[in-house]
Amino acid sequence: MRKAAFFATLGLALGAGVMVSDGAHAEGQLVAVGWGGVWQDAYRKAVFEPFMKETGIKIVEEEFGGEYAKLTSQIEAGRVTWDVAAFESPQVIQGCDEGTFVKLDWDAMGSRDKYLDYAIHDCGIGSDVWSTVMAYDGDKIQDGPKSWADFWNVEKWPGKRGVYKDARFVLEIALVADGVAPGDLYKVLGTKEGMDRAFKKLDELKPHILWAESAADGIQRLVAGDVAMAVNFNARVTGAAKENNRNLVIAWPAGFWVGTDYWVQIADGPNPDSAKKFLEFYSRPEVQAELVKHLSYGVPAKAAYDLMSEEIKRGLPTSPDKAQWAMSYSDDFWVEHQAAANERFNAWASQ
Repeated sequence: MRKAAFFATLGLALGAGVMVSDGAHAEGQLVAVGWGGVWQDAYRKAVFEPFMKETGIKIVEEEFGGEYAKLTSQIEAGRVTWDVAAFESPQVIQGCDEGTFVKLDWDAMGSRDKYLDYAIHDCGIGSDVWSTVMAYDGDKIQDGPKSWADFWNVEKWPGKRGVYKDARFVLEIALVADGVAPGDLYKVLGTKEGMDRAFKKLDELKPHILWAESAADGIQRLVAGDVAMAVNFNARVTGAAKENNRNLVIAWPAGFWVGTDYWVQIADGPNPDSAKKFLEFYSRPEVQAELVKHLSYGVPAKAAYDLMSEEIKRGLPTSPDKAQWAMSYSDDFWVEHQAAANERFNAWASQ
């Protein structure tokens, strides 16, 4: 998730393969780059291991935080080591335009109308449809927050607020907390006055913020009780609740933002045939239906939802019962404004 550096590792071991340091071709091999932590663990169980068993192709795992610059540095050095990677949507748009990613063969993966329209791209198939949510410990807070304005209410709900340290996860939240209607969000945020308004609202909460440098860091602080509420990703919350046997609650009715990460094939990657086979394997509805048993993010294939239990579907941000509270990130806005917004945000956060 997205997400510039939206997901970071939980320090889990790389269960399949070892890190690679050069771009040499290896017969029957694939270098797959993911988001680490519970994300990588789920993919290992539901996708990587079954793919290796069926094809005999060894997957060498690497982890990153979505940094497009890590790939461009390989390209500039003439030593591309990655075959497939799960990038967030603004980077997929950029990379597809620049020829960094291969345009997918949708005939080989079925027609595009078999997928959710917001979860496919010329150069990518959705690896996960994730959401940014508000979470808290339901055993410590019984009468929980109902809106993002409540996230600012430190008198009713004392304690620190865990916030992921990235502009894209706080500017939208600040404006909605300040009363901007979701439908007007990017129209307001796209103006100087709207950007100023977001930072003014953040000024109110800043003394109570405990910044998280990664999603894993933020969840650990919520579990430890260092923060009363946190901004994080829905699968991180549900995963931590299950792993730690904790009553971590997602405040879905407060509103949440939906974004999509995509598997892409890297142009000039060392193992293009293996990369194509991997994407075709992942496109199967039954593979995606198995993935959501381990990771509570939505998947792109429509038919996959027919293979899921009702309990699993209820936990996904793509489930119909949550549509009334869902808001979508604007990829167009962030492609245009991400650099400037991050620069201002990082300067503000460091003061």
